[in-house]
Amino acid sequence: MKNRILSNTLYLYSRQIIIILVTLYSMRVVLIELGIEDFGIYGVVTGFITLLAFLPGSMSSVTQRFFSFAIGEKDVYKLKKIFSINLIIYFFIALLAFLILNTLGKWYINEHLNLPDSRIQAAISLYSYSSLAFVISIFTAPFIAILIAHEDMHIYALLSVADALLKFIIVLSLAYTNYDKLVYYGLMLLILSAFVAVSYIILCLRKYKECQLKKIYWNNDIFKEIIGFTWWTLFGQLSTAFRNQAVTVLINQIFNPATVAARIIALNVANQIAILATNLNTSLYPPIVKHYAAGENREMMSLIHNGSKLTFFLMWMFALPLIIKMDYILKLWLVNPPPQAVIFSRLAIIEGLIIALALPIANAARAPGKMALYEISLGSVQILIFFITYYFLKSGFSAEWVFYIAILANLLMFYLRLILVKYLIGFKIFVYFKNVLIPIFLVVIISTFVSKLLEIIIYVDNFYTVSLYIILSLLFSIILIYYAGLSKEWKSKVKNMVFKKFKRGKKI
Repeated sequence: MKNRILSNTLYLYSRQIIIILVTLYSMRVVLIELGIEDFGIYGVVTGFITLLAFLPGSMSSVTQRFFSFAIGEKDVYKLKKIFSINLIIYFFIALLAFLILNTLGKWYINEHLNLPDSRIQAAISLYSYSSLAFVISIFTAPFIAILIAHEDMHIYALLSVADALLKFIIVLSLAYTNYDKLVYYGLMLLILSAFVAVSYIILCLRKYKECQLKKIYWNNDIFKEIIGFTWWTLFGQLSTAFRNQAVTVLINQIFNPATVAARIIALNVANQIAILATNLNTSLYPPIVKHYAAGENREMMSLIHNGSKLTFFLMWMFALPLIIKMDYILKLWLVNPPPQAVIFSRLAIIEGLIIALALPIANAARAPGKMALYEISLGSVQILIFFITYYFLKSGFSAEWVFYIAILANLLMFYLRLILVKYLIGFKIFVYFKNVLIPIFLVVIISTFVSKLLEIIIYVDNFYTVSLYIILSLLFSIILIYYAGLSKEWKSKVKNMVFKKFKRGKKI
């Protein structure tokens, strides 16, 4: 099981390296081609749609949980019921999203967004295309969830890379279009989302027996269980989306488009680094649920402990040099980044590190299917973040306080998760502190000291010296993580996996 997790992680990790490189360069081109004003408009307009972006993500986690649980129980007939029930639920959620976006959403875009008069019509067209693409993504989510539940990460990685490369081609084509670039970009992303959805649907219908459209398998008990789990998951995801996107809209109302653009850039930088950790978490989710379903408590706890460390470390080893050299990197990447992009990006990465550490714990909380207390507790904190942020910004505090408040709130939510998981699955917090947090603390302190020392030694900032600095910092972090961060068992697993890959490479 652990070898498969590491193998799946390697697939997802390789995929994400490609996607990160493509995405980061794509953002540079989009910023240049659209300009800061249109880039800010794109972020605000799509930001309203992103308020509902929790729908495909949360539904996907629901589908994964129930599929993984049934696979753990080895119940094929139950898998067919889960697929049929989820397909019907997704249809009604997509219909609801379409109605909300085309009524409340259009009203808000027309009446309340702070947009230049000359760009209102372009913003409305962009909104129409983006909302349709979003509805399509809802239909794609259950099929992606099925791929992940079956742990076919190589297929998921391949399709994800293809999606990223096609988006990159769209970005490059911005320089050659004679149409309004903001409108054109939205239209092409809509076409791509339809193509990707069809690809996932056809693949899953052909590969998995439970995926079929000829017959509806129904079970009232499973339906009630899925609805209950879905409702509380949606509440939790809605509170997160509300906080993130409502804060972006709030910044648009109080500050200027350049500040909005700086926040969008910061969140994208943090998200690209965080996805490295999220990919490992994606491969951990199905086995954690399967171990819980099979009553294998020891194996589940091992995955939670080691998964927490690995998800944090995978993000940390890239985050550290980027935080230290963020000023130079943003100038190299974007040429002329918005003034607050550097401080925003650093703070967004710190927030992302706290979130990454908590991901396996969140997976464990979902395993029993008792989501009410968990989601109410964390969702309340998320909603509270927005109102505290609103008070601070209206009181005259600077825009970076958005991130300071979020960091403190995420520390609180991390502690709440530990308490709640203790209640849900008998999680031992002291053991977690000893096995996870102490090694992480040591790695963070030592690697930060060494990286700052390297910065003093390599004090000239140009492309070659910064590249050398990042490579040296990365190598030291990897060595430190291996020797001071991993348990003996996982050191052995990593070593065996690397040697196997090396031997295969030699044979080729």
